[in-house]
Amino acid sequence: MHAHVFAAPPTPAEGAEPLWPGTGAHFVAAGLKDALRMGFTTLRDVGSYGDVVVAARQAMRYGAFNGPRLLTCGRIVSATAPGGRFFDGMYREADGPDEVRKAVREQVRRGADFVKVMTTGARSVELEDPHPAQLTSQEIEALIDEAHRLGYRVAAHAEGLPGTERAIRLGADTIEHGMYVNQRPELLDEMAANGQTLVPTLSCYYGVAEGPWTEKLVKLARHNLEEASRTLLAARAAGVRIALGHDWQPFQGAAIELARLVKHGLTPLEALQAATVDAAHALGMDKELGTIEPRKRADLLVVQGDPLQEPTLFQDKHRIWLVVQDGEPVAGSALESSPVGRPGASPVARWMTRQPKATPPGRRASQPRAPPADAACERRAPAAPAAPPATKLSNAIRSCPVIPDATSRTSANAR
Repeated sequence: MHAHVFAAPPTPAEGAEPLWPGTGAHFVAAGLKDALRMGFTTLRDVGSYGDVVVAARQAMRYGAFNGPRLLTCGRIVSATAPGGRFFDGMYREADGPDEVRKAVREQVRRGADFVKVMTTGARSVELEDPHPAQLTSQEIEALIDEAHRLGYRVAAHAEGLPGTERAIRLGADTIEHGMYVNQRPELLDEMAANGQTLVPTLSCYYGVAEGPWTEKLVKLARHNLEEASRTLLAARAAGVRIALGHDWQPFQGAAIELARLVKHGLTPLEALQAATVDAAHALGMDKELGTIEPRKRADLLVVQGDPLQEPTLFQDKHRIWLVVQDGEPVAGSALESSPVGRPGASPVARWMTRQPKATPPGRRASQPRAPPADAACERRAPAAPAAPPATKLSNAIRSCPVIPDATSRTSANAR
């Protein structure tokens, strides 16, 4: 829900060949592949550098590689501010209601899926004070009005209370960060009544508090983590929807945010809902994603273990057994190794990827066979009664207990 989809290529050693201009895009593509492997079938990019993300999104749409379904804001709309210097190529600075409207239209022209606005400064920029509102009420109102008029949702970066209040009351769809809103319970009540979503982004506070940042920013991050924890619980109590957002690098490591939501007070089930059904609602895609229902996209995640008892399991790629996107198996250990981890393709992988034999003219095509048996599957369930022909996916999940002595859960995934 809150990812910055970019990658930092390695710095060549002295005397090594300089990086070619397009090399960074390959690292972004690798990160997107890794994100899908970790079970993220949908990602929302809330700001990245240049045009690499829109190029990667287009490449995935044309089948160049598999990755998450990718939504991007294009450039972040901001007032003229220090952040524009720090994040060159990520912001579109605009001042005044008319210029802000133009900035929204420019992002639509670039192919944005939603609009993001900086209603306050950022706690990762020492020259910015995140407490006052960065845009006037007239500017924020113009931005939200223009985006909604054109059919686009608005994500509002909101830290200090004045900017957060404006974002909530003027109709932003998601409040990103919002760590101080616990101090204004009436704003949480308004969010719940309006159907607005809070994206807490706990991981960004951990990242700054534990990283090589300036002393001022480290101290602020520790304070913000305490405030964000209070807001998380206050938002839950007020009935505000909460969506999972990582806001740290590498973006494909976002599963740690789910564990942190639990650490700071959500139940494992509530954290899973933040990553699925509530995230889909925040994207405006709840009619397509987020739950397992007829006529919705078949995005599924099969894992080794019970995430309600062990929410950290999503951080271990070996326990991500199968990732299904739009009904197609696209990643997971079931497609990479045998049931007990020995090298070589698993029976499920061999069966799913095998080429069907051509049917001679005049002969009726035979039904698909079940996956082949494998000697490594020592403990198999009793044979099931004969069933009507099924899809490869349903046969594979039903027929091969790939991980003995483990409980596997299947859940809808809109992460």
